[in-house]
Amino acid sequence: MERTNNSTLSHFILLGFSDRPNLERILFVVILVAYLLTLVGNIIIILVSRLDPHLHTPMYYFLTHLSFLDLSFTTSSIPQLLYNLNGHDKTISYAGCALQLFLFLGLGGVECLLLAVMAYDRFVAVCKPLHYMVIMSPRLCLVLVLVAWGCGVANSLAMSPVTLRLPRCGRRRVDHFLCEMPALIRMACVNTVAIEGTVFVLAVGIVLSPLVFILISYGHIVRAVFQIRSASGRQKVFNTCGSHLTVVLLFYGNIIYMYMQPGNSSSQDQGKFLTLFYNIVTPLLNPLIYTLRNKEVKGALRRLLLGIREVGKEGG
Repeated sequence: MERTNNSTLSHFILLGFSDRPNLERILFVVILVAYLLTLVGNIIIILVSRLDPHLHTPMYYFLTHLSFLDLSFTTSSIPQLLYNLNGHDKTISYAGCALQLFLFLGLGGVECLLLAVMAYDRFVAVCKPLHYMVIMSPRLCLVLVLVAWGCGVANSLAMSPVTLRLPRCGRRRVDHFLCEMPALIRMACVNTVAIEGTVFVLAVGIVLSPLVFILISYGHIVRAVFQIRSASGRQKVFNTCGSHLTVVLLFYGNIIYMYMQPGNSSSQDQGKFLTLFYNIVTPLLNPLIYTLRNKEVKGALRRLLLGIREVGKEGG
């Protein structure tokens, strides 16, 4: 009977912010502008990192992957949210919901691990500068990125089917603006203690473990910074590491609150706004953080713009 109930679900209804129609109109405009800026900002970071030879280093190789992740992450849910905010239709197909859940979990897991990889890169750059290019070889960089992607996707492959197969007794209404795991768990008509425990264990592995690694790496970095006698040297380290640490705090602050607690105990309205921040504000801020605090990226942008201007003059 449970299988029948689940198999006949052709779509879900994303309630989102439908209980606040006035807020929906405001959110549509704000989110549309933020989404467009996110696309532009992250595409610029990818282009600058790839086109400028000065940025062909491990740090910017990882930053390119982070920007691609942010683009994919927001695009996995924001277009659907904009569609739902702009009209009375709040539905999403079962297949669309499954894809959204898979991407949300997978890309979120990859980002946790990629931020840990970027922390290791900064640790080697600051604490072992003479051996940096030997240790952070192109081969190791590729392996680290593949491991991050592999573990993130594996986590999603483990959790998405389990979450989707939970008996819902015909319930279609998702009290969220996307098919997010805690919201889907709350819809279940059976005891979910076991799956919540599994989620917690996996979250420790893919969320808390990278965070602990990041904190240990930055502990070593801080100790090394205090041993640098040059003020300009210290400032350079603070600029590059400060950008990464700001991104880590923004990302982890939200994800820990959402996923390291049982699905039924969190405030649903609070969870929606936190997910919105995590899904649109953080990817929007990442390019700004890396460009405003980083002289190398600003220099690369300047060179790219000058190059485009010169090509334009020659064409004219």
